[in-house]
Amino acid sequence: MVGFPPDEEIDLYEEIKFEPNVMCEPIEKRITFRSSQLEDGDIICFQRSLVTSEEDIHRFPDVPSFLDYVHNRQIVHFRRLDKPKEDDFCLELSKLSTYDDVVERVAQQLDLDDPSKIRLTAHNCYSQQPKPQPIRFRGVDHLSDMLIHYNQTSDILYYEILDIPLPELQGLKTLKVAFHHSTKDEVSVHSIRLPKQSTVGDVINELKTKVELSNPNADIRLLEVFYHKIYKIFPLNEKIENINDQYWTLRAEEVPEEEKNIGPQDRLIHVYHFTKDASQNHMVQNFGEPFFLALREGETLADVKERIKMKLHVPDEEFCKWNFAFISLGRPEYLQDTDIVYTRFQRRDVYGAWEQYLGLEHSDSAPKKSHQANHNRHTFEKPVKIYN
Repeated sequence: MVGFPPDEEIDLYEEIKFEPNVMCEPIEKRITFRSSQLEDGDIICFQRSLVTSEEDIHRFPDVPSFLDYVHNRQIVHFRRLDKPKEDDFCLELSKLSTYDDVVERVAQQLDLDDPSKIRLTAHNCYSQQPKPQPIRFRGVDHLSDMLIHYNQTSDILYYEILDIPLPELQGLKTLKVAFHHSTKDEVSVHSIRLPKQSTVGDVINELKTKVELSNPNADIRLLEVFYHKIYKIFPLNEKIENINDQYWTLRAEEVPEEEKNIGPQDRLIHVYHFTKDASQNHMVQNFGEPFFLALREGETLADVKERIKMKLHVPDEEFCKWNFAFISLGRPEYLQDTDIVYTRFQRRDVYGAWEQYLGLEHSDSAPKKSHQANHNRHTFEKPVKIYN
């Protein structure tokens, strides 16, 4: 039937089952079907008998190994992480392929000498996006573990080519820091990569080598910003390992001279921009870049307004349209020029200090999605330069 010579030696196997796992056993040719428990409907597979020297040259030398291959065969679509919607190439792999097997095949496809510079990210079947966290070096045993997402199986993996081996990179922490220049209307974004046991002070020292300062001795602080509010000033001795820059913005800036000379009775207050959304029952909506202001005892709102106008470089014809309010827990209390602002910020131990702030009410004139050059600093859509 298959064209073998009449004297060709063949081996017989019974395919007992294919799912969920392959079970295929050899059949002894010298005994009867009854003795082998073979019945109508049973599947018999055969192959040409191989001598020992031939077994090493075949990828699947016998029927059981070939059926295992077919059962575990998996076509995987690989996509670049920075182009998550486009297939880059496909590879035929086995679900039983180890982590090393997979990255070696990817490295071969990309003509890359060092497979350890490949970093893979699994696919989220629900969002149809890469998972937020990449696969750690040898963090899974087999390809099947990379493709499973809860009770669903994907056939997509994302890859990156790193500049250093992944095991080395995993010992480091990379933070994306937006540096706001004190005198220029621009923001530069820098990737700072340091050992995980490094401190915020180490981040600042590294950042100083990458940015232009107003003077060589300028002090820099690192802030945590989320939805246009400042939630934290990081202590210099805080370890960077647990700092999250995925959801919060890390902002670095020079400490203004007026804050360095703050007196024991002065207050460092939060200042945020806001509008009131008529479609949402006039709820306060923050926007733009938040900042700190050193508040002196006895200062009136008129005094504070003049300092803010100079700090933000707002033209007189526009600044006169702004309203100012003391806001606590989202409720604005509008202020008059003669009000002593200091009296609104008497308590130092307020929980959630970011929810008690001086609000600057004006229209949000910044473009929403583009970072076009804009010379009015108060619009807070400064040009952004990204450095990797």
